[in-house]
Formats: sequence, C-alpha cells, structure tokens
Amino acid sequence: MKRITVSKPKNEQILGGGNGDLLEIRDLDVSFKLERGSAQALRGIDLTLKSGQIHGLVGESGSGKTVTSTCIMGLLPMPPAKINRGLILYRGTDLLELSEAERRRTRGREIAMVFQEPAKYLNPSLKVGEQITEMLQLHLDMERSEAVGRAGELLEVVGLPNSRRVLSGYPHELSGGMKQRMMIAMAISCDPSILIADEPTTALDVTLQLQILKLILRLRERFSMGVLFISHDLTVVHEIADRVSVIYAGKIVESADRARLFSEPLHPYTQLLLLSIPDAEKRGQRLKVIPGRVPDAEHIPGGCAFHPRCPLSEELCSREVPPTVERREGHTAACHMIGKKWINS
Repeated sequence: MKRITVSKPKNEQILGGGNGDLLEIRDLDVSFKLERGSAQALRGIDLTLKSGQIHGLVGESGSGKTVTSTCIMGLLPMPPAKINRGLILYRGTDLLELSEAERRRTRGREIAMVFQEPAKYLNPSLKVGEQITEMLQLHLDMERSEAVGRAGELLEVVGLPNSRRVLSGYPHELSGGMKQRMMIAMAISCDPSILIADEPTTALDVTLQLQILKLILRLRERFSMGVLFISHDLTVVHEIADRVSVIYAGKIVESADRARLFSEPLHPYTQLLLLSIPDAEKRGQRLKVIPGRVPDAEHIPGGCAFHPRCPLSEELCSREVPPTVERREGHTAACHMIGKKWINS
C-alpha cells in the first residue's frame, strides 16, 4: 500500500480511546423526492463518534458520505430531502428535533465543518479577516478588535504565520492549501466539540495532503475534538483515523478500529477496496478493480446492495438484506458471507 506517513501525537492512544460518545447516529434513513419516485440516499446509518476520536467514513462517490455530514450539520435541503426515520444525538440531544434557531446556534459553535472545495464556500467579495471575525462575533459575542486579534491567532495555529497580510487579503489571493487552512481556521474558531472534515485533502497535492493531515491531528490533540473524517481514499484514512466505517449505497457495511479493519476486513466490499490500493511492493502488476459501479439512489438492488458486484454473491444475497452483526468486539459487518469465504489478493 502506498502510504502518506503521518507522525501522530504521543497521546493518540488516550485521545482515540475516549469513553464519551459525542455523536451517535441511529438508523438514519433519508430519501429525496424526484419528479418520478424517490431516491434512497441513506438506508439506516448507524455511527458513533467518541470524544477525541478521529472516525473515518470511507466509500466511493455516491455512497452517502456527504449526505450524512449535511444531515449532521442541519444543511440538508428539505424538500426535496426527507428524513424518514432515525436519530442524530449530540451529547444526548437529538439534533433533528432542534428548531432552526437552535440549529444555527449549534452549527459552527458546537459542530463545525471543513468542506471539500473551500473556494466554493468562501465569499470572494469579503476579506479573509472579515469572514473569520464574523464567526467569532456571531457565536462568541466578541468585540471586533478582540475578534481580529483572535483571527490572527487562529491563522498562526493553522500554519499561516503572516496573519496580518492574510487577514487583509481576499480568498482568490490564496493558494489551494492556504484556502483549506483558512477554512480550518474558521471551523475551529469557536472551539467546537466536533469537526467534520469532508474530503479535506482531495484537491491537494501529496505534500499539501500531508500538511493538512498533520494539522488535523495536531488540532485534535490541542482542542480534544472528535473528528468525523470523510474520504474516498483508504490510504489517507489509514494514516489518520482511529476507527473506520465503510459505507456503500447509503448503508454502513463494516465498522472497526483502524488496525483490525485493514488487517482483517470482513466484508467483500472492504476487501476489494483494500486490494485496489496501489502498492509499491506490487509495482508492475495490474491493480485489482471492483467491477461495475455504485448503484444510484433511485435503483438500489434488492437484498444486499453490493451483490451485483460481489464475487462471493449467492442467491440469498439478492433476496435478503443482511443484518449487521458484531463478529468480534467492536467489529461489525453486514454480509451473509462473513466467515464463509475470503477474497484472495
């Protein structure tokens, strides 16, 4: 496996092993109303994020990762979206039951998000300093002078040392890596308990990816945040996550601590994802590929949604939805074939 090696903080084990559940998603089911019929985006998601933990949510494009994050943030457009059932518990409070005013107070203050392409979410007509101080004044009632000072400190924290020049500039004057750091500075400005990082390294080169991953690890340690790290890249997830959940067609198909998931994957989808990662030791060999594509949310197959692409599929797989079972302590998977066969490399 070709890896981006990140040195983790010394107290990673303590942080990653926190006992407090910050966020708990239970049986979250979301659909989108279309002109003809509906699209099933999430089909009963279960996920837990602990205090100080980095939980990786990984899957191919169209699997439901971003819908999950927008549900947590309360940014899902309704309509056309509809939450059919489920709970999103933040410190025991169901976020789905909050009023819009309560959501706005929580969003940014308690739960913050770093988006995949920061240029889309930064206001090109406002200076960097104005965009950061706005968060501080809105959520923390800071005076402008205090907010400006705090904004400068935040830029220093995320690795933008020439803070005065950056604060007085506009987003288009920043490089891609600087924009992402600015977005992270905005996200952590109010010292949130949870940081959602939605593909934060996708548009960056390998060097910048490494810098952003190290930054997230450092911020997790400094602020004791729980981090939901969303990615399609298992190589990146391997380097940063304490726990990993694999999502396919709107359902978590496997979840375990990082070491166990990468060394002993139970679900055929997880196994095939791992086999498709470039490996320097197998240079010159053809990469393994997963045949077919993730089904669109309008046409999810019956039974196990992965069965049309699965080399282990049997008739039962097309007929019955597999239950999620805990095969080992803390290691769950939803597959009829667990323990029966293995996909060899």
